[in-house]
Amino acid sequence: MPVYPIEAPVPAEGKSVPLLLVRASAGFPSPAGDDLEDEIDPIAWVVRHPASTFWWRVEGDCLWDIGIRDGDIIAVDRAGKRRLGRAVLAIVDGAVTAKILRKRDGRFYLAPANSQESFPDIELTEDSEIWGVIAGVVRRYDLA
Repeated sequence: MPVYPIEAPVPAEGKSVPLLLVRASAGFPSPAGDDLEDEIDPIAWVVRHPASTFWWRVEGDCLWDIGIRDGDIIAVDRAGKRRLGRAVLAIVDGAVTAKILRKRDGRFYLAPANSQESFPDIELTEDSEIWGVIAGVVRRYDLA
């Protein structure tokens, strides 16, 4: 899954929006309330380390099962902990890809997360680099 860097600077502090106490039901409708839970800064909620977080645009659907789609923008934290099972951005043979970090038979590899399609695993070599950990995803819905 190719990913491309985009210029999307982290906005200044104080860009918060109201967060309602009542949850939005994705199933049966729920009556809305007027109570505010708090305010939330959506960028600060995703970005834990502003100085080491970069934004990338995703191309492809190999991370579909974990909610990352073609065209999404991912926040990649270079300071994030690289652990097995985490979604990471890696550089392999000069190409940038986003996949899940796995280990099998003593070797590390990158695995897709899409049960609907067949994407190959990519074995990491000495020249491979785990560039950062995917900390969040931003998606805009275009409602026509």
